[in-house]
Amino acid sequence: MNAITKTELIQDDLHDFLATSLSSEDFQVFALAGDASNRKYYRIVHKDNSYVLMSWEPFIDNNEYPFLSVLNHFKESRVQVPTVIAKEPTKGLVLLEDLGDLTLERKFWEATNQNTVLPFYKSAIDEIIKIHYVATANKNDCTAFHIAFDVPKFTWELNYAKEHYLERYLEISFSADEAKALQKTFLDISTDLDKEPKVICHRDYHSRNLMFKMGKMFVIDFQDARLGPIQYDLVSLLKDSYVNLNARMQEEILLYYFSSAKEKTGKDIDRAHFDEVYSTQIIQRCFKACGSFASFYNTRSDTRYLKYLKKTTETVLQELLKVKKYPFLAEVIQEKVMNHPKFKEL
Repeated sequence: MNAITKTELIQDDLHDFLATSLSSEDFQVFALAGDASNRKYYRIVHKDNSYVLMSWEPFIDNNEYPFLSVLNHFKESRVQVPTVIAKEPTKGLVLLEDLGDLTLERKFWEATNQNTVLPFYKSAIDEIIKIHYVATANKNDCTAFHIAFDVPKFTWELNYAKEHYLERYLEISFSADEAKALQKTFLDISTDLDKEPKVICHRDYHSRNLMFKMGKMFVIDFQDARLGPIQYDLVSLLKDSYVNLNARMQEEILLYYFSSAKEKTGKDIDRAHFDEVYSTQIIQRCFKACGSFASFYNTRSDTRYLKYLKKTTETVLQELLKVKKYPFLAEVIQEKVMNHPKFKEL
């Protein structure tokens, strides 16, 4: 990995910010692989310290800038988040504590067996409990309180998957009647989920957004936090496309969430109702993930995520066949997707 030169930094308008923030021009800058967004990240090495620089959209008010608004709100709720070292709002630059490169995903794949990663997943539950219950109870202003997973948002995500995965990537066409039936199914799924009580959700609570530093778990990529059902984040974690948690591990982690939630709220979670909503959320969240994976290819020819399509699609179908509430979507996936030559090549 080669350092970025001073000339390149000046062109990107980053050098002056770093020189001022670090009170030095004696630093090196290394570009980091980005996430699935348009944010850019750099590792900054200065003497014996390292930092992460995030370059994104310019902002004025910290309380209205989702990244900093949610970070501060989570920090007040004792969620482990990176420390902000410096910021330059007009340039959209935020210098952060460097959490390193050890993710929960890496912990999973390095483990000799799944039992050894259970403590790490319990740490993940400890942090999401703080987000769901402590951060939600903290009514200080935060952008997460102003947006929600509601019928329009859930439906938008499902249509995004329809467009990018089914229509653009697989090139499946639908008759007028089929398109109408699909929209009815999307509305039914979204309505069922929108009925649920809402807490602050991280929105992308999976193994790549959970980092380890000095034995502690930290949460990143939280800027899209919003109100939604508890099942959304739990599906993101347990039906994570990047790992392969077995059924026993998933149940152990859920039971730990239930006991932790009771400890925090004093109330039992109705398991039968939870499971019903959880199944619907698996269908919605995992179908949406398929849309995201396909969109990275459609919009920027990024092939890295296509390998996750098959497993995630199979998760959606498995749940559809189990709940039997949305038969048309099950038919579409079983007949039009699973039998598609492009899908068989994944």
